[in-house]
Amino acid sequence: MTGASGFVGGAVCREARARGWQVHAFGRRPQVDPGHVGGAPYRSWDLLGRWPERPEVDAVVHCAGSVTDWGRPAEIWAANAAGTRNAVRAFAGARFVHVSTASVYDPFRPTVMATEDEAPVVRYVNAYGASKAAAERAAARAVGGAVILRPHAVYGRGDTTLLPRVLGAVRGGRLPAVGDGRQRISLTSVGNLVRACLLAASAPATGAPLRGVFNVTDAEPVVLDDALRAILKERDIAATPYYLPLRLAEPAAAVAETAFRLLGRASPPRLTRYAAGHLAVERTLDITAAREVLGYRPEATSFAGAAGW
Repeated sequence: MTGASGFVGGAVCREARARGWQVHAFGRRPQVDPGHVGGAPYRSWDLLGRWPERPEVDAVVHCAGSVTDWGRPAEIWAANAAGTRNAVRAFAGARFVHVSTASVYDPFRPTVMATEDEAPVVRYVNAYGASKAAAERAAARAVGGAVILRPHAVYGRGDTTLLPRVLGAVRGGRLPAVGDGRQRISLTSVGNLVRACLLAASAPATGAPLRGVFNVTDAEPVVLDDALRAILKERDIAATPYYLPLRLAEPAAAVAETAFRLLGRASPPRLTRYAAGHLAVERTLDITAAREVLGYRPEATSFAGAAGW
């Protein structure tokens, strides 16, 4: 398990251990609370550094990488593309389950129940989407077989990225968003993503090594405004979403990005151009392939219990 010290990696470790799997956890942090990885043996490993002693394994679930649209492009490329190449080489012969992202789909047009063959594309807004597409190409070369999972907007207990960023944007009883609020989106609970990871790692191969790309989301898309209101209600926050048209949000985001870069801010502004373009239109994925090939049976979107992120 790579990225075991993170949000998704830790959740995969805990569930795998609960099922009685033997798990070897690797992460960038020097150490983690044993409970975070379900008591699995943990070793610190920067994928861009020296390889540690590696056990013989049947499958690798690769969750390590950069999950931000804000940062130095060279660092994002190194974490996602070079890190994936190193993980593939380090565990040659094992099935490689790569946790990718729906950001590999075309960011310049709506994603409407997209099927897996619609990505990667030749153009991206930033280093995140482009580097994750390169990481997919690296993962696909795994000798022992490669399963690539594409979740969208992963949320749940322990989330340090998506929901904290959404709620951090609340000001004066308002939550700014883009579009009209009626656009449909596919979300992926961490529980559903964990199920997909373990199915991909354990699915039987018939003859040749198992290979494939699979969208992974909750059971059905939701309406953006409904989702935002449910998040606010779960956290008992007295705020209301309000919506800016993309033609106004994009210039505002550009100004904010410029100011943050000039000030050397490590954290992103409340709204980036990437986020504005991503939220303004439908972003939904077809999960038929995961259902039919992996036996994926996702639960519906729910923010119940997510208040502990």
